[in-house]
Amino acid sequence: MDWKNELRMNITDVDELCRYYPMSEDEKRKLKEVERIWPMSISRYYLGLIKEFNSSDPIFKMCIPDVVEMDLNEGKLDTSGEKESTKDDGLQHKYERTALILSTQTCAMYCRHCFRKRLVGLSDAEIAERDERLFRYIREHSEITNVLISGGDAFLNSNARLEKFLKVFTELPNITLVRFGTRTPVTFPQRITGDAELLDILGRYSDKVGIHVVTQFNHPAEVTLEAVASIRALMNQKVVVSNQTVMLKGVNDDSNTLEELMRKLTAVGVVPYYVFQCRPVTGVKQQFQVPIVESYRIIEEARKKLDGLSKRFRYIMSHNTGKIEIFHVAENGDAILKYHQARNPDDVGKVFKHHFDSEDCWLD
Repeated sequence: MDWKNELRMNITDVDELCRYYPMSEDEKRKLKEVERIWPMSISRYYLGLIKEFNSSDPIFKMCIPDVVEMDLNEGKLDTSGEKESTKDDGLQHKYERTALILSTQTCAMYCRHCFRKRLVGLSDAEIAERDERLFRYIREHSEITNVLISGGDAFLNSNARLEKFLKVFTELPNITLVRFGTRTPVTFPQRITGDAELLDILGRYSDKVGIHVVTQFNHPAEVTLEAVASIRALMNQKVVVSNQTVMLKGVNDDSNTLEELMRKLTAVGVVPYYVFQCRPVTGVKQQFQVPIVESYRIIEEARKKLDGLSKRFRYIMSHNTGKIEIFHVAENGDAILKYHQARNPDDVGKVFKHHFDSEDCWLD
């Protein structure tokens, strides 16, 4: 089946979900309220990874709506200052060398922990619609050396549009790297393995510019045969695949799970890039955030059991002021942090101290 037709079979409403997940009328009513504010879309492939239909199952937790998402008084919609980094519709330029394109508001699956819940499945307000203006901006800013095409999910664009991006950027002498932010290897690998045209496009342009796919595996159960096949298909086209895990309560907040995930990914050639501190997003904060002191302990316990390649990742907070590496956290909460990237270029590389209380989940 064509991937677009297959995606049309996603579970997108609570009544349809009831065919797989029986629930009481009261529970159904509450989930419909969640769905009204935060849309639901689950690929049948990803739904099939659920072993137990309850919130103790990590796959369930990442894709099935929860009434906790209705706590709209907690958190922020834009935790990383994306609005103030926006230079044109769908174009952000927060870090000197990187341009970020929000190319679409759709995904193969709407993750319940999404940090762009304000956009995904809801609004076109910050989405790129006039590509020529974006191309002009990047041409005029020669300090930009790499472009991150994100969304939503970059691979939910048509092949023609993806090729257009690659054609333009390979012709710019300042662009040495193009990254695609996509969770399709995790949530809908058929987008890759079932589309020879996409793979052909990536293969033709990978000889002209470095092409990286940045994806997000959060739990070992997501590293399936189908997911691995999609990763290998990308690698066969000389595409580098990196992973950005998010520390999520009830999903991967124990060292054994994190260790197993990193081992599995490294074994199939995926580069462990970041482990992100979950952002305090409205509809996400209460359900998924793990305190920083606890997250650091889990990460360090996992690192002790990993080989050098498997523990290359950095523990990062994607803050309004920049990407802050959480370098060390003592048991009493005293921490050493470092700007890995920064909105202010003068801050890049700066090291500073901070004290986190035991329940702190973010740097205010």
